[in-house]
Amino acid sequence: MTKQRSQLKLLLLQIRDDAVTCQEELDEFVRYSGLEAHQIDVLNTFETPAFESTCLTGYDALLVGGSSDASVTQPEKYPFVDDAKRLLLYCLDKSIPVFASCFGFQVAVEALGGQVIVDAASMEIGTYPLKLTEAAATDVLFHDVPDRFWAVSGHKERALFLPEEAVLLAYSELCPYHAFRIAGKPFYGFQFHPEVDVADLITRITRYQSRYLESAEALAQVLEGLHETPIANQLIGKFVDRIVLAGEGEG
Repeated sequence: MTKQRSQLKLLLLQIRDDAVTCQEELDEFVRYSGLEAHQIDVLNTFETPAFESTCLTGYDALLVGGSSDASVTQPEKYPFVDDAKRLLLYCLDKSIPVFASCFGFQVAVEALGGQVIVDAASMEIGTYPLKLTEAAATDVLFHDVPDRFWAVSGHKERALFLPEEAVLLAYSELCPYHAFRIAGKPFYGFQFHPEVDVADLITRITRYQSRYLESAEALAQVLEGLHETPIANQLIGKFVDRIVLAGEGEG
């Protein structure tokens, strides 16, 4: 029996150690998913660093957020990275829909056999125009996305190569891997932040300026060059409608 939108329950795996940013991120996913706040529960890995993949029992999909507090390249420092990998592999095996953003993208890459590296030369902080691959033209989420669309991106690490079964969908001038799907599965990863708009970004990077930018002048320069990102922000709602509700991408 097909569920109605109002019946859906999603789990957000959150990798943040700051209560204010945690709430902002949850609000962002609620806003752009088109769901009600009570339809998205949170599992915060800093509060619950060890968890079983069965935590997804009763949920219709998994969302994975970003992080300014952890790195997938340091699993010895952040023990929840390994459980997050196992959770994503569980989703892949069970065909549970996944929408993984930024840190989520990176942990998915590592879990599925790709590699993530620290690469200062490819660091992005701001809004960037993304280009589509040929595969995007027939993808459930991307087929009606214009070839050049703006998206929020903030990262110091990137994929060196994608998992073998990943289908590349989008890239930028600085970052060769920005979005992928797993062929035949309802599984998507985004190095950029579909859940973040320009207003959210201004708040976030002003708060974390010292982590990403060398000075107030550098922050001002980033803020001056921002572009609105409505196309990127629509991807979460499309995921709910076209993947979670419609059951596309399975089998």
